[in-house]
Amino acid sequence: MSLRDFIAKQWIDVIQWTESEDGVLAYRYPMQDMEIQNGGSLTVRESQMAAFVNEGKVADIFGPGLYKLTTQTLPILTYLQNWDKKFQSPFKSDVYFFSTRIQTNQRWGTATPITIRDKDFGMVRLRGYGIYSWHISDAKAFHTKVSGTREIYHVADIEGQLRNTIIGLMTDAFAQSNVPFLDMAANQVVLGQKIAAGMAPTFADLGLTLDSFVVENLSLPDELQKMLDTRVGMNMLGDMNKYTQYQVANSLPIAAANEGGGLAGIGAGLGAGLTMANVMGNALRPGEQPPPAAPVAPPPASPAPAGAAPVAGAETKFCFNCGKPIPRPAKFCPECGTAQP
Repeated sequence: MSLRDFIAKQWIDVIQWTESEDGVLAYRYPMQDMEIQNGGSLTVRESQMAAFVNEGKVADIFGPGLYKLTTQTLPILTYLQNWDKKFQSPFKSDVYFFSTRIQTNQRWGTATPITIRDKDFGMVRLRGYGIYSWHISDAKAFHTKVSGTREIYHVADIEGQLRNTIIGLMTDAFAQSNVPFLDMAANQVVLGQKIAAGMAPTFADLGLTLDSFVVENLSLPDELQKMLDTRVGMNMLGDMNKYTQYQVANSLPIAAANEGGGLAGIGAGLGAGLTMANVMGNALRPGEQPPPAAPVAPPPASPAPAGAAPVAGAETKFCFNCGKPIPRPAKFCPECGTAQP
């Protein structure tokens, strides 16, 4: 190895980072067997931050721009190294780059339903999913608490932590909101804003800023959803008495058209329908007690006209051929003449 190659290997004049792949949050500039040249340049591009770390302590932080590395641009590092007026060239320091781009379309969702107390339905199990976005805003806090001294740190390394944090904070937010499920489902934008406000301090503690939080859907488990649909359908029907009367009235033409249909059968069906309507209506109003049913008096017996066939009773029997009532001792039916047993 020539002397020129040795010097080039040991001294660094330009420090910069071009993101070679997506999803990288932190990148440690390779410094093995190399030192930084006095007066060297540091290039920090848009959507980036850079940090100098000296002996495990974060020193100077740089935002986007082009910097000449001197004691004026590295005041904290100068103090840590006990440099008086200018540092001796070269010097050792770790340099970390951070991507401050907004990490969009991050998915969140409840792996299992969240149990909350609802004033309309009591205890319910709630499911939800949506998207959120965030970015690194405090490189020092993120380096200290999250990425550390790793050579490279990806979004996937922190994604699970953030998702579980969101679910935990959502449970607390739902428990403290006292908002019914139906109101939450109808105001998902406002709900997302409230949840984001509650999660912002937790993200800031990690050096992150939560840019957006969107609730795409809130739902109940299938068995609870069926019960909710049934209740909504009953509320849409309104007065069950009137609804049943309407249904029975529509069935009258159909019953009359059926073979063997008669006014007696129709009247019996109508009476049964009205009775059912009363029962269902009272069931939907648990606070009200149904009035006692009035006793039904039997119709007065009218005398049979002269010459009329005897009425079925204790002294009569029925013809097994025509079905007419006949005197019990009769051997032949007076209507059809059929011999009786």
